Amino acid sequence: MTLSTPRILVSGETLIDFLPERPGPLSEVPTFERRPGGAPANVAVALSRLDETPWFWTRIARDPFGDFLSETLDAELPDRFVERDPDAKTTLAFVTHDEANDRAFTFYRDGTADTRLQPGGVPDDALAELDWVYVGGVMLASDPARTATLDLAERARAADCSVVFDPNARPELWPEGGFAEAVDEMLSLADVVKATPEDLAMAGFEADDADRLAASVCEAGPHTCLLTLGGEGAYAHATDDAPWESGAATHAGYDVSVVDTTGAGDAFTAGALAALADGKSLDSVLGFANAVAALTTTEPGAMTALPDRDAVGRLRESQSN
Repeated sequence: MTLSTPRILVSGETLIDFLPERPGPLSEVPTFERRPGGAPANVAVALSRLDETPWFWTRIARDPFGDFLSETLDAELPDRFVERDPDAKTTLAFVTHDEANDRAFTFYRDGTADTRLQPGGVPDDALAELDWVYVGGVMLASDPARTATLDLAERARAADCSVVFDPNARPELWPEGGFAEAVDEMLSLADVVKATPEDLAMAGFEADDADRLAASVCEAGPHTCLLTLGGEGAYAHATDDAPWESGAATHAGYDVSVVDTTGAGDAFTAGALAALADGKSLDSVLGFANAVAALTTTEPGAMTALPDRDAVGRLRESQSN
């Protein structure tokens, strides 16, 4: 596909989400539907739908699932940094929902293609052309992908890119612990963090309210923290070191009929990143990001439900929020 040179690079896993036909524990759900997924892949495709097409650095297996993922990405993104692995399988994630649409994940990710990303896959001359680099926490759960991710963040900072980090806590991937230490290392390299209170609790950050929680994250290194709060909307905190206005912002979210929350956080991240890259205020960033996330919940799946800018604009106008 042809496009102007991207100003954003997204890095991380591309995998298969298996979505259940109905709520319930994994042992009781008889049928699942295959969908493309992976938080970074969702973010990359969401950015493309929002007319902010990024580079995407990922590693995909040369198995049938990998072929499906490759075809999906080819329809949305340039393939400059999409690697194919002939010797590994595709990561599978089985998603289950309870009656409140809260999700749980079961991963099959032992030595799969995304875990085999190697340092240096994005050269320094490519980073020099970028303004933003996004990385996710799942890649920190195993090597060599962890080393590759940290290396990318270090070199991105050296190239004056703004580094965006989503811890994306998945306890199933950290059976022996180590998540808090990995997040702490990544926070020292990040400029912007997008997280949920649950992500941060697993990383050892807890506070009585969003302001204290976000401020404690910024004390660890980033200048800006964006918190997604489910039905309560979103909160932003920026220090005096931020290139935009310092202080706090809140947004209550939008009223939509929720079908599936899979990928909503990734959609929020993409919306926030697109708005930050456009130089928007924190208030506007949260409003735009919440609208992208809200629309994503109105259909099943993550990547397949991502909206374009026109849909986001219609929702924001209809609810004047």
